[in-house]
Amino acid sequence: MRQIFLDTETTGLSAENGDRIVEIGCVELLHRKLTGNNLHLYLNPERESDEGALRVHGLTSEFLSDKPKFGEVVDQFLAYIEGAEILIHNAPFDIGFLNKELELQGRQPLRTYIDAVTDTLVMAKEMFPGKRNSLDALCDRLEVDNSGRTLHGALLDAELLADVYINMTRGQDALLMDVETGDADTRSTEAVDLRHISLPVIAASEQELSQHEDVLTQLDKASNGKTVWRNAANFVA
Repeated sequence: MRQIFLDTETTGLSAENGDRIVEIGCVELLHRKLTGNNLHLYLNPERESDEGALRVHGLTSEFLSDKPKFGEVVDQFLAYIEGAEILIHNAPFDIGFLNKELELQGRQPLRTYIDAVTDTLVMAKEMFPGKRNSLDALCDRLEVDNSGRTLHGALLDAELLADVYINMTRGQDALLMDVETGDADTRSTEAVDLRHISLPVIAASEQELSQHEDVLTQLDKASNGKTVWRNAANFVA
């Protein structure tokens, strides 16, 4: 599965009121492996950034003045994300801006070009209810190093999000095993899915059950009838 972690920086908070994208960062994950095939674009928004937005990303109009406009890179961007699952933290914000940029170029909405959108903020809220689930908070909770994040940058944030996602979903691969095939020169790695294999259940014998009961009886005597295992069994019954 090809997944793209995407983040944007913008001139403000409202695409409908004329704010524009100034930076796009994309990080590719293929079969849960970072490929290094990333996309990073600075864009000339043809307007000033709000003071609040400028404090967040630090991308001045002077710096962006010689960067391409979105219409000049739209084909490159669409070719890169085509058919992928797009993962975004607080997806409605970024999708709203991307859809507005695409609309200004006479293009279809983002979902037309991709397989799916996954909002990692929604995932985090379901996994950690009642806790802070900003990207910084998730980095701290999942031990992802974000020490280089002094200002928000689209590519850096996309890289951090990929690391956070891998940590959040690590348990999904707990029953996957890597198997090496081929000789030393042609060796490849295949994932063998063990989740659909029925494992045999071996019941204890009468002798083993009797020995277990003897141990519990001894523990009963030693603890004055406070054996945790027997109390738990009585509670379930």
